[in-house]
Amino acid sequence: MVKIYCLSVLYKGPTTATWLKSGFELQSFSFFQRGSIQEFMSFFCKTIVERTIPASRQSVKEGEYLCHVYVRADNLAGVMITDHEYPSRVSHTLITKVLDEFAARIPAANWPNLEERDVAFPQLNTYLAKYQNPREADAMTKIQEDLDETKIILHNTIQAVLERGEKLDDLVSKSEGLSIQSKAFYKTARKTNSCCNFT
Repeated sequence: MVKIYCLSVLYKGPTTATWLKSGFELQSFSFFQRGSIQEFMSFFCKTIVERTIPASRQSVKEGEYLCHVYVRADNLAGVMITDHEYPSRVSHTLITKVLDEFAARIPAANWPNLEERDVAFPQLNTYLAKYQNPREADAMTKIQEDLDETKIILHNTIQAVLERGEKLDDLVSKSEGLSIQSKAFYKTARKTNSCCNFT
């Protein structure tokens, strides 16, 4: 079954990305794994936004997941994590729609100083639920033609997105956004090459 796991809006600052709003659909994972998987998806989203230049789109394959990112010229960024079956074009169309709505509701001057708990944008969870079926987005995809103007870069692993010499293991161990439990979960998953496959 086609799946969207995460839909997020971030602001790409000069050195780091900050969360503005995020939604997750993790019911297909075991209850005990959800917290760690959500932390890793959040970590992955933040990392990929920080490594994407403004006014560009990327899709990154990592294990059984596809992570789609769009950083607008004004540094507002959207990320969507899906399975491989979910169409990339629909993902990027939905990200564009979410970012346009977010920008229309929340002034750009506020983005650098916002914290996720202060942002009222319930539409994100509505879209996350509604577009689990990509056919729902067909009409929207037909209307949206401006994606043709922007090339979507596809990478086969997160390693291709990281800066030269950077290693995912090092980023995970240094991350303040991941709990000790999630770091241990990552190491175990890495050894067994299971779970989130964000390795």
